[in-house]
Amino acid sequence: MIQWGVSIDSLPQDLDAAHDMIRRLSDALAVRDHEVERLSGIIKKLQRMQFGKSAEKLDPDQLKLALDDLEVALAAAEAEGESATAASRGRRGPVKRGDLPAHLPRVEIVVDIDDKSCSCCGGALHVIGEDRSERLDVIPTQHRVLVTRRPKYGCRACEGAVLQAPAPARLIESGLPTEAMIAHVLVSKYADHLPLYRQWQILARQGIEIDRSCLAEWAGRGAWALKPVVARMLEHLKRSDKLFCDETRAPVLDPGRGRTKTGYLWAIARDDRPWGGPAPPGVVYTYAPGRGGEHALACLVGFHGVLQVDAYAAYNALADRGGVKLAYCWAHLRRDFFDIAAGGNAPIASEALQRIAALYAIEEKIRGRSADERHAVRQTETKPLIEALKTWLEQKLEIVAKRGRLGEAIRYGLTRWEGFTRFLDDGCIEIDSNIVERSIRPIALNRKNALFAGSDEGGVAWGVVASLIETCKLNGVEPHSYLADVLAKLADRWPMSRIDELLPWAYIKPAAAVA
Repeated sequence: MIQWGVSIDSLPQDLDAAHDMIRRLSDALAVRDHEVERLSGIIKKLQRMQFGKSAEKLDPDQLKLALDDLEVALAAAEAEGESATAASRGRRGPVKRGDLPAHLPRVEIVVDIDDKSCSCCGGALHVIGEDRSERLDVIPTQHRVLVTRRPKYGCRACEGAVLQAPAPARLIESGLPTEAMIAHVLVSKYADHLPLYRQWQILARQGIEIDRSCLAEWAGRGAWALKPVVARMLEHLKRSDKLFCDETRAPVLDPGRGRTKTGYLWAIARDDRPWGGPAPPGVVYTYAPGRGGEHALACLVGFHGVLQVDAYAAYNALADRGGVKLAYCWAHLRRDFFDIAAGGNAPIASEALQRIAALYAIEEKIRGRSADERHAVRQTETKPLIEALKTWLEQKLEIVAKRGRLGEAIRYGLTRWEGFTRFLDDGCIEIDSNIVERSIRPIALNRKNALFAGSDEGGVAWGVVASLIETCKLNGVEPHSYLADVLAKLADRWPMSRIDELLPWAYIKPAAAVA
C-alpha cells in the first residue's frame, strides 16, 4: 500500500521516479474506483430488496445491518482514494452535509494567528472576514448526583418552633433515581433495546454500582405510574371510527415449568395521516396471555367502527359481536402469491402480483389526499381493476389444484372478498395494515435482545412503556424528555382530571408536528 501522506518537498525530482509514482497512483485509484463501484452496486441491490417488490425476502432489521456494514466499507474506500489524491490536487473543498439542528448548543473555538502585524509594513492587521465551519461533537453520557438540601429554621425565642420546606416529591420514595433517570432506563430498554444487564454494565464502567435488580425495580415502578396515561390514550383511540390491530409474540418466563410461555402484545393503532385526518397518530400495546378471540374482544371493548387487520380468525369475534366491520390487508394476500412466485415457474402467481401492484400504484398516487378524493379515484380507477381481478381469480381457481398452495392462496382472497374490497367505499380506509405492522417491529427488536419478559406483569409493563415511546415517535416527540416530565408530574400528584395534558400528542411543538 502506497503511503500518500507525504509533503510536496518529498516528491521525487527524478523524472522516471515521478512517472513511476504517477503509475502507482493511477493503479491505486483504479482499484479504489472498482471497489466503490462494487460496494455501491451491492448497496443498491439491498435497497431494492428493502423497498422494491421483493421486500418480503429479507428481514428488514437484518437488511439494515447489512447496509450499515457495506456503507462503512464504502466510506473507507472513498477515504482511501481521497487520501491518495491529496498530494496531487491539494485539500478538498468543503462538502455540504446539511445544517445541524439549531437547538443544539454551540461552543465556539477561535483559531487565530499569533502575530497581527503586517509582514510588509509592520502595520496592524484588521479583520476582513472569517471562515466558519460546524462539526458535530458529543459528550458521552454523564451521570451526576443531585444533592437536595433543606435547611431547618428555629426561633431563639420559641424553642419548639422548627420550620423546614417540604421535601420535593419523588416517584420512588427514599430511592436513588430522579424521574429523569427512570426515564433513561425505560427509553434505553424499550426504545434502544438495551436489556437491563447491559445498562448495568454501562453504569459499572463509570464506577456506578447499581444492581440490575435495582434497575428492574425502577423500570417497574415507572411503568406502573404510567399505566393511567396509557389507559386514557387507549380510550381516545377506541373513540375513533377506524383502527388497525395486530398481535405479536411476547415470550414470558414461566417459573413453574422452568421455561417460557407465549404471551402476546396486541397493537391497537390509529393513523389518519394518509388522508389528512385531524386525529393524532398513536399506538397502544395491550398484553394478553393468548391470541384467541376473547383477547381481541377484551382489548377492543367499546370500539365501534372499521378495524383493519390481517385475516386471522380471532378478529371474527369482533365482527360477530356487531358494531365492527373488518377491512383486510392486501399485503398479506400479496405475500401468499409472492412466496409461490419466488419458487419460479409460477405464471399465475406472477400475474396476480402484477395485478395487485397496479392497485398499489393507484394508492401511492392518492396518498395524502382527502378521503373524498381517495374515494372518487378508487371508484373510477381501482374498482374496475378489482372486479377484473376477482373474475380472473375465479377462472384460475377452476384449473389449479384445489389443495395446492396456489389454490389455497386464491381461496384465501375470494372467501374474504368483502373485507378485501371494503376500502373501495371509504377513503379513510387503507389498502393494507402496514401501519400497525411497522409498529410491531420495535417489539420484535426488543424481543430479540431481551429474549423474554420475566412474568405476565413484565409483559404488561412492556406494553405500557412501548405504547408511550412509539406514540412519541409517531408524533415527533422526544421520548426521554417526555417521560421525564410526565413521571415528575405524576410524582407530584398530577390531577387525573387533567390527564389528557400528559398524552404524547399534547407535547407536540408546532415546528415538530408530523405532517
